[in-house]
Amino acid sequence: MSLSITTANNFRYLIMMKAIKTLNLLVLLMIAGIGAMAQDIVVIKPGDFLRGTIQATDYSTVIFTKEDESVVQLKASDIQEFVWNGETYLSKPIVINNKMQHKFFKIVEHGAVNLYAIGGNVGVDVPEPKRARIRPSIGIGAGTGGFGSGIGIGGGISIGAGRRQEAPKRRMMPATFFIEKFGTGPMLEMPIEGAGSAEKNQQIKNALLQKLNNDEELAERIKATENFDSKSIIAFVTAYNAAHKKPGDQN
Repeated sequence: MSLSITTANNFRYLIMMKAIKTLNLLVLLMIAGIGAMAQDIVVIKPGDFLRGTIQATDYSTVIFTKEDESVVQLKASDIQEFVWNGETYLSKPIVINNKMQHKFFKIVEHGAVNLYAIGGNVGVDVPEPKRARIRPSIGIGAGTGGFGSGIGIGGGISIGAGRRQEAPKRRMMPATFFIEKFGTGPMLEMPIEGAGSAEKNQQIKNALLQKLNNDEELAERIKATENFDSKSIIAFVTAYNAAHKKPGDQN
């Protein structure tokens, strides 16, 4: 009888150990899956991309740590886009001071009308690196008015290591939206900082009315709006895209 009890106990022990090993394996697989999902991606061109960790961006360049731990600095003119923390930043040409340049624009809304952002809640992470592997000095100046006077080169933001550091400092650029609709001319700038002023509100209203055309009801709502902010701008663009979704569009 005692032998049978011992055998049963051993059997239960083996089952429990097997269950623990299976559970540990599942946990490891989940951790590995989360780590893979957390990777950032840099798209050089269709079918050619890099996986790793985005350290920082000043919207003209991006600091990227590849899977082999090497650190590279990539210009907006050299890549098509990157995905950082699940958000996509496109490289797009824009005229600044009568000169064509490439900048990174975060996609806020995409559809019949595209809405992009620079600055604001898509600011630059500026941690103090534990070791100075790479630390270029890249300046960002921001102001009002046209893009040529709004975002330029000069100033001082040091870009070091990114999410791997603890408690990174965060410096915010003034938020600016850019609205784009193909066939209606170039992108238009909509400065969010100081949007409560009459001049800024009129600039935003004019841009929305020009790009969100062919929608009389929405146009009346835009005309009746006195103060614009980021939420109201996004709401107008989202409403327009929902009403003008083409057959087959998923967004």
